[in-house]
Amino acid sequence: MNVDFSLYLVTDREILKGRDLFNSIEQAILGGVTVVQIREKNASSLEFYNIAKKAKLITDKYNIPLIINDRVDIAIAVDASGVHLGQNDLPAKVARNLIGKNKILGISTYNLELALKARDDTADYIGVGALFSTNTKKNTNKVSIDTLSKIKSCINIPVIAIGGINETNIGSIVKTNVDGVAVVSSILGKEDIKAASQNIYSSITRN
Repeated sequence: MNVDFSLYLVTDREILKGRDLFNSIEQAILGGVTVVQIREKNASSLEFYNIAKKAKLITDKYNIPLIINDRVDIAIAVDASGVHLGQNDLPAKVARNLIGKNKILGISTYNLELALKARDDTADYIGVGALFSTNTKKNTNKVSIDTLSKIKSCINIPVIAIGGINETNIGSIVKTNVDGVAVVSSILGKEDIKAASQNIYSSITRN
């Protein structure tokens, strides 16, 4: 599966403070975002479906993969590129049976044991974090740079670093040779979303 995971945007409407989600996604893509994940922890199923369907029009326009957080049913309903699951969501093997072998399956991990299990459960990539403190997700497990490096060296599927990554600390992440960084507030929390996306993207490609 040939996917460029280098700059992986995770949405959070609260951070946008009333700004339009779909325009923000488009601006982020224009700035360099290569994958978009729709995360909606508080939306009803219908609202999530409608958001995902509308977001897919934008990601399809730019040929960017759309990943749905947690909700396998929504991912299937909108024919998203894939789904991303946490450790308390549906088991990876069950999700794989539901979405089929041609869709992207991502799994959140925070140690080598979970990373290896995700790989064995046919994950296409893993998210590893949280690397730094973050306000966008509560009850995260802290992951050191050393652990991230170890996981990257032991895993032959793409590894995406996540958790409080911004323009000041991204250098230490890029040095681990991860396949991508997942970003929320350091793009969507900025006034100029396109420029913020460009800054993060250039930090990834420059290092």
